[in-house]
Amino acid sequence: MTTQISGILLAAGKGARVGIEENKVYVEIAHRSLLLHALNPFVRSPLIDEIIIVVVREEKERVASLVQGIKKEIRFVYGGERRQDSSLAGIEEATGDIVLIHDVARPFPSQALIARVVTGARQYGACVPVIPVADTLRYKDETGGLLREQVKRQGLLRMQTPQGFKRELIRQCLRMSNESLSDDAQAALTAGASVWTVPGEEINLKITTKGDIELAEAIASLVPRASAITWNRANGSSSQ
Repeated sequence: MTTQISGILLAAGKGARVGIEENKVYVEIAHRSLLLHALNPFVRSPLIDEIIIVVVREEKERVASLVQGIKKEIRFVYGGERRQDSSLAGIEEATGDIVLIHDVARPFPSQALIARVVTGARQYGACVPVIPVADTLRYKDETGGLLREQVKRQGLLRMQTPQGFKRELIRQCLRMSNESLSDDAQAALTAGASVWTVPGEEINLKITTKGDIELAEAIASLVPRASAITWNRANGSSSQ
């Protein structure tokens, strides 16, 4: 029997650091919302059987209107107070043996990246995309001056999403966790599970500041228009 794979998109965040009053998933990049950009590769991937979008309770109808007409099963659940609460809500709704958990704040995950994570999750149970740190790293003091000590970057990694797991494994790990988590891999590692890594992608940036939005606009101009979900403003529908 073919393993079913669920894509879980976390869209219940805030836009404080971006400098906007509302949820940043509505920020438009190249005339398309951040949510639709992030959703697009999951919709188009033949590996993804269902999609669960984790939303703010009061925003469900607004998010639903953005994805109306997309020809893949999409369901909604409400996010929690902490990131891991939102992840767990999505996992509880998912039916796949494998789940891929993705931050909507990353609008450009490629289908190739999704495939690498799926392969790793199937083989190892937990898999995350990473990028080795290339920059020189140092600390600064409270005045802003650089300290002499240099951070050793050998083996230091930048974590990305989507992060893939066998559903029962990550569900149990998240249920066991009491601390505030920055990503789902942390829950697995804290619980003693092994996590495999695959190459991430520089283009898979996270939108955190206004500067990131400007960079995303530049990246969006390079994304093939034929592979994107089209948005018809006249009738309020979207299509593949």
